[in-house]
Amino acid sequence: MSKRVRPKKFLGQHFLIDIPTALRVADGLGALDGGYVLEVGPGMGVLTGRLIERFDDRLWVVEIDNESVEYLAEKFPKLVPHILSEDFLQLDLKRITEGSISVIGNFPYNISSQILFHLLEYRDQVMEITGMFQREVARRLTSGPGSREYGILSVLMGAFYHSEYLFNVSADMFDPPPKVTSGVIRFVRKETIELPCLPATFKRVVKMAFNQRRKTLRNALSAIWTAELESTGYGGLRAEQLGVEQFLELGVLEEKKGL
Repeated sequence: MSKRVRPKKFLGQHFLIDIPTALRVADGLGALDGGYVLEVGPGMGVLTGRLIERFDDRLWVVEIDNESVEYLAEKFPKLVPHILSEDFLQLDLKRITEGSISVIGNFPYNISSQILFHLLEYRDQVMEITGMFQREVARRLTSGPGSREYGILSVLMGAFYHSEYLFNVSADMFDPPPKVTSGVIRFVRKETIELPCLPATFKRVVKMAFNQRRKTLRNALSAIWTAELESTGYGGLRAEQLGVEQFLELGVLEEKKGL
């Protein structure tokens, strides 16, 4: 077996090399419903080894780096039928199963937000997500209204998932060490994920509001602002001051406008 995989900067690879940290990350995933587990970007398989111990043939991995795929196939021969050598952002999770999936990974920092946006498209299947992010991103994702870190993904994820910040991971736990501290967070899907408005409407309102977050909502949402929206009393507030339920209220009123 080749001794190591060469980390590739263009893929944002920082391989986790500390086994105790890998154990903590893996143990942060519940996955108690008997569904499949999908690891995104396993790299050299430090986390993968622990996941195989816990989930055996319930585990799938997706890896875009061919060198890593070859390494994983040699290190974990039993895993070979469940190794997907492709871009996760293009992966249809229904190819793995029509049932539930729990997702875990040391997510590449340069696409971590894109990973979550992709997973939101499969919220009917994705029951749980445990991931390693840049600490600032992890804080943003788990922050609430009133925080400067609160943003679009905080709201969109919060509509469907409960979030929890688990722990920090120092840069020397990786090869090569990133220039930032990492944070591990967990999302657990809510019992009810039906929204009172169309998800596309909700997403559009949230994005419009935060794309001009320094403006009041009355101005940030000027393209859709109506007397009905004004009646909410939110016009003088900024996006970071509204919670998920308040954004949903705006979404409902925006849809009623077209009826």
